[in-house]
Amino acid sequence: MPHRKEIRGWLVPIVQRQTWRAFALLALDYALWSALIAGAVLAQAWWLKVVCGLAAGFVIGRLFIIGHDACHQSLTEHRTLNKWLGRIAFLPSLTPYSLWDVGHNVVHHGYTNLKGVDFVWEPLTAAEFQALSPLQRALQRLYRSGWGPGFYYLIEIWWKREFFPSRQHMPTRRAIFTLDSLLAATFGLLWLGVVVAAALVTGQSVLTLVLTAVVLPFFVWNCMIGFVVYVHHTHVRSQWHDNKTAWAKAAPFVSTTVHLIFPLRIGALMHHIMEHTAHHVDMSVPLYKLKQAQKLLEDMLPGRIIVQRFSWRWYFDTARRCKLYDFSRRCWTDFQGRPTSPQAPSYA
Repeated sequence: MPHRKEIRGWLVPIVQRQTWRAFALLALDYALWSALIAGAVLAQAWWLKVVCGLAAGFVIGRLFIIGHDACHQSLTEHRTLNKWLGRIAFLPSLTPYSLWDVGHNVVHHGYTNLKGVDFVWEPLTAAEFQALSPLQRALQRLYRSGWGPGFYYLIEIWWKREFFPSRQHMPTRRAIFTLDSLLAATFGLLWLGVVVAAALVTGQSVLTLVLTAVVLPFFVWNCMIGFVVYVHHTHVRSQWHDNKTAWAKAAPFVSTTVHLIFPLRIGALMHHIMEHTAHHVDMSVPLYKLKQAQKLLEDMLPGRIIVQRFSWRWYFDTARRCKLYDFSRRCWTDFQGRPTSPQAPSYA
């Protein structure tokens, strides 16, 4: 495997950020989100309200991906502008920008799939699973059932680590963390207040509008991001490590990520976030250049990148096989500790 610096050198001609494009994408997705929330409020049929709420949740995901780029300083060439565009893009997902920055840029990208550091979808060992309380084991079964990524992200990431996190999950206390949490909370209350006011003005059920125009979009967004992060780094060929030296030798920026290919240009609708190996190799590649960057890497590193065509059969088979991880045997296991994937190479 070439050194990461050399691989990033291949991508230099591709890393060209365009400020006008960032504004255009942000304006488009905010317009879509606003229109869909308005649709959920104004539609007469309940099923149309639900459809608008579901679609609004998906667009929150698109806005979040724009904010994700801004947080990586890959959206525009201007650092301060990126910070403000990121905060604006993160508002509908109620994500505090600075806390996401620490958890994602510093921890996840700095130590991808290193147990004890990278906490995103970190697999337990059989011994750790057995040591959990009955409720905690039930939650783990839900999270890794294939049906629970929304609950996982909502509880384990957003609630515990992003929205006014406790000292247990964020020992470092910074004023900007509180300010960004207050910004997200204020936006959420404003969103809720506008929907409640609309219900009163139009004579509709407050509960119905809150569920379809606030709760449903927010939960769909959590399902979307929980699913996306899960499939980015969970695969029978994706290796986790509990030894930092071995982890560093394994070229984790390539070996721990998955390029998931969707039919019907669904990947493009998600701002190409599924071209994920390119993003981990070089976080400065803007979302509108990821497809080109991913193709170059796969051409230059044949067989080294995990490329997977999406199907629900593959997804639920992965969820069935990737429950826990055995670090001594370097393989995924079921909840009983029985191996369910091939043994990964040793880098010790």
